[in-house]
Amino acid sequence: MVITNRIQDFSMRRPAVFFDRDGTLNEDRGYPHKKEDLALIPGAAKAVHRFNAKGYLIIIITNQSGIARGYFDTDDFKNFNAALRRALLLEGAQIDLILHCPHHPKFSGPCSCRKPQPGMIHTATKRLQIDLDTSFLIGDQTSDLACATAAGIQGHLFEGGDLHEFCNDQDLFK
Repeated sequence: MVITNRIQDFSMRRPAVFFDRDGTLNEDRGYPHKKEDLALIPGAAKAVHRFNAKGYLIIIITNQSGIARGYFDTDDFKNFNAALRRALLLEGAQIDLILHCPHHPKFSGPCSCRKPQPGMIHTATKRLQIDLDTSFLIGDQTSDLACATAAGIQGHLFEGGDLHEFCNDQDLFK
């Protein structure tokens, strides 16, 4: 996980947008982990860029049970994320932090990081100066919304389409 200089330049608490990854920022094609399978959701880069410009920290929190299932390893996950970061950065959008849960209850037992548990949000708030009162989560699953509720932040269910238009329609760029 890389923390960029953009974060280090701020000492005060800042709002954050917590994004689920698969199905929210990139197309979910069933355990995506290969760079060549990366396809951004329409409007994803534009939405992230607009939140960057508004001063939000951008944090990805993602369940990655494919690691526990043995479908891919942590290196594959990191390489996919590097490709995602590059694709977004080419359009002026920056991710500040990526956190993941590599567990699945059936394969690795229970944990506190797998959504709907708020563990990844709690981890992010320990690492960064985040104002949870002005932060929110965008995800494509009800477990994402349950995670937001458990962390005490607003959750927004993205059901597909253009992410920038969704955020605009939900009045999230305020």
